[in-house]
Amino acid sequence: MKKFEVLIIGGGPAAITICKILGQKKQVGIIRPEDYSMIYCAMPYVIEKILPIQKTFKKDELVTDTGAELIRDTVTHVNLEDREVKTAKGQTYTYDKIVITTGALPVLPKIEGYDLKGVSTFKTEEDLKNIQAATENGTKKVVVVGAGAIGIELAQAFNKIGIKTHIVDAEAHILPNMMDHEMVEAAQAELIASGVTLHLNNKVVALKGKEFVKKVMLEDGTSIHLHSIDDCSEADKNVTGNGLVVFAVGMRPNVEMFKDTGLAIGRDGIIVNEKMETNIADVYAAGDCVQFKSGITNEIISGKLATNAVPMGRVVAKNMLGENKIYKGFFNGAATKIENLFVGGSGISEKLSKNKFEVTVGYSELTTTFPIMPDAKKVKIKLISDKKTKKIIGGQVVSGTPSADKVDLITMAIQHELTIDDLMDFSYSSQPYQSFFPAGNLLVNAAENAEVNI
Repeated sequence: MKKFEVLIIGGGPAAITICKILGQKKQVGIIRPEDYSMIYCAMPYVIEKILPIQKTFKKDELVTDTGAELIRDTVTHVNLEDREVKTAKGQTYTYDKIVITTGALPVLPKIEGYDLKGVSTFKTEEDLKNIQAATENGTKKVVVVGAGAIGIELAQAFNKIGIKTHIVDAEAHILPNMMDHEMVEAAQAELIASGVTLHLNNKVVALKGKEFVKKVMLEDGTSIHLHSIDDCSEADKNVTGNGLVVFAVGMRPNVEMFKDTGLAIGRDGIIVNEKMETNIADVYAAGDCVQFKSGITNEIISGKLATNAVPMGRVVAKNMLGENKIYKGFFNGAATKIENLFVGGSGISEKLSKNKFEVTVGYSELTTTFPIMPDAKKVKIKLISDKKTKKIIGGQVVSGTPSADKVDLITMAIQHELTIDDLMDFSYSSQPYQSFFPAGNLLVNAAENAEVNI
């Protein structure tokens, strides 16, 4: 039996962040069941053959070089009252403080046929290897369920390697939680032009086949056939390289092992306060396994992003060192690439702001460099503000060059409760290869446009 001052269950971004801060200051142990902690957002590019799978494996040294002890094992039982953890390898560990960073698991709806071969989720190393094997064994058609960022990136990867690709989503446009329709319209058109078939305002209601999935049944009564052989044929069980159906419809917190421990658990994960403390003394939780609130509305929302897990882990570690840090909530800034366009958003979209705020919207469309310069590309921004307070509550970007830096500026404006007036006073830089003319700035112009619309 070994005792740690701080024991961490799980090995993702929150856990690694805690190790970096505490590893040299406390005796830290981290129990990770996976062989590797993975860079999940890079996984589509393995399928696209841009990266080898090894490039998505984070180095163990991210943990071990901090001074923390990495334990490759699976936790089988947790006794939070006795501060004891048991593992699959028969080991027992005790602790002074424990941090739960068990992450989230992909959702696979239990519809008819969900357990057929050729049906997968997309989150783990095993998922990636299974999908890779399918693409290398003659798969000709793929249905991706879910038009969020991962679904879109995955669909583009399949399409780029010559597999006929369909996307199904219940919403009216792609990236429904990130972008408003008019801001994603051009990117959606590029996706269609690339050869990806969209089935929007629709749902998958059943999967048909005997052993392998052969047909995807949609809510509107249509179906997508994945193979030329009829789904009732006896040959079904002997066919390799059939179709593939990949669900990218969200995540659920990985908290099953804590159900009978006395830990307070909500619909979307372990309940924590602003210091990442649970209802049990010396038990903390951070990352995708927790339930938390919007930093804008204070309502419980999903925020299962690595970029949320990292600051949550930082809050845990700093408070264990005696500081008084709080986590303000999810703003969910995110970005992706669709063909030749880089898109992103942060905060609340105009659509999702309905019934919460009376909003004012401002737009700005400039170029990524001085328009007189070669290779100048269009960039458009949308700002959403609360009409009553003028505070920025959301924003979106569509650009011919990477947009994450602009999304981050919007997030900073939201996080620090800046107003339209604050942005109109923004002091910015300008240079021919890096910005529009000195007379115009995306954020300032959008704020000015919003002011006009109040």
